[in-house]
Amino acid sequence: MGKAGAGRAEAGGVAWGTPAARWILAATILGSGMAFLDSTVVNVALPDIAADLDAGMSGLQWTANGYMITLSALILLSGSLGDRFGRVRLFSLGVAWFAVASALCTAAPDLSWLVAGRVLQGVGGAMLTPGSLAIIQAGFRREDRARAIGAWSGLTGVAAAVGPFVGGWLVDAGSWRLIFLINLPLAVVVLVIAWRFLPESRDEAAPERLDYPGAVLGVAGLAGITYALIESGAAEVPVAAVAASAVVGAAALAAFLGAELRSAHPMLPLGIFSSVRFSVTNAVTVLVYGTLGPLFFLLVIYLQEVRAYSAVAAGASALPITVLMLLLSGRSGKLAERIGPRPQLTVGPLLVAAGVLVLARLGEPEPGSTATLADYATGVLPGVLLIGLGLSAAVAPLTATVLAAAPERHAGVASGVNNTLARGAQLIGVAAVPVLAGVTGGRGIAGGFGSAMLILAGLSVLAALFSLLLLRPKPQAPAFERSFCDVSGPPMSRCPGSTAGSGSSARG
Repeated sequence: MGKAGAGRAEAGGVAWGTPAARWILAATILGSGMAFLDSTVVNVALPDIAADLDAGMSGLQWTANGYMITLSALILLSGSLGDRFGRVRLFSLGVAWFAVASALCTAAPDLSWLVAGRVLQGVGGAMLTPGSLAIIQAGFRREDRARAIGAWSGLTGVAAAVGPFVGGWLVDAGSWRLIFLINLPLAVVVLVIAWRFLPESRDEAAPERLDYPGAVLGVAGLAGITYALIESGAAEVPVAAVAASAVVGAAALAAFLGAELRSAHPMLPLGIFSSVRFSVTNAVTVLVYGTLGPLFFLLVIYLQEVRAYSAVAAGASALPITVLMLLLSGRSGKLAERIGPRPQLTVGPLLVAAGVLVLARLGEPEPGSTATLADYATGVLPGVLLIGLGLSAAVAPLTATVLAAAPERHAGVASGVNNTLARGAQLIGVAAVPVLAGVTGGRGIAGGFGSAMLILAGLSVLAALFSLLLLRPKPQAPAFERSFCDVSGPPMSRCPGSTAGSGSSARG
């Protein structure tokens, strides 16, 4: 960071439209977009990865979940690290780390190396994701922050939205390895901008002792439970190993809760769950994102392996969801301000359930049939449109309700907790649903896809019932004075003026 950047930070932040403002937005949007792009693009490449590296369904689950384990467990700690040691410094370290891990994925000779690279990518993503919005929050003048955060949210949403399409094109045109290789030049650009132009900032009141034990226990718990769920469907893995992993994971998560209760500076302050409204809304978050993680994971594999879609076509199949969310989520947030969140948090998951049930009817095509536009329009598109409408109705009010249910001083913690639970739910969903549906067993994706969709529809209906029965209206008219921020967004101190989330938040 140059001296000019420091001066701008000390003077109270940069103004919108200035060169300094454009550099801040360029670095944070490219850095976050790189992580969001990678979280959505990998699913499209899974069939090619399976063929190239001789990976079964459990291997594909690890490819998706390796990233989510470390990202979910470390993102809250990383926000605290940035506050203490410098947000630009941690952001830059995360970008560099992500690039090195991407290079490892690109050159992976076998599945174990690829999964290791994905785990390391999650560490880098956890470092750079909280830092991007924190840099904007600290770098811009107060009156320009809402506009800057809105620009960040919209443009990173677009980056994530085009991820499956770009990934499909790279896979079809070259190799699945290109989806990781593309991160390297992006990372170099971000690092140069950060070094030359970004003003450093930190929280001088940040605690000196951070919750490192909580982070380690969180990773161990999620990894143990994930291993047990994924490998329980693998005949070659001893039952004793699966049981031991489950026990170790459960013990680590129990120890994690104990550590958070005892810690003077917990990364997950459990006292925030004393609000019934906050707890119920986060339970709905877990159910909604526990549906979406395995939905997008299984759908692109099914379309390519069973319906003979190309990687580009499979990646573009869910694009209407993102388009609907970009168009309608803002209106949904405004509607929730007038009528309260419960109607939308009830109707939204029901629409998602209806869309998933439509997809459950796809079944197996006639032998020798090929994918056509008519097949997509009559079979896949109706379900995708219902899911997009449901997410458009639910995501913005869901995040706004979480923030409004927490005390003002805990706004950043509330956002971070909600984000972590959403990602953790996707992680567990991708690990558990294929096993429960028999996708990892003898039935395979063709035989188990319908059963998996029925399970996901049940989760969505349960989310709607939670909202309807447990999310009681406040005594006074709800006032969403703070604008919502996308649940896929990183934890931050406040979320002023953030625009609606994109479909990528679901896929995160």
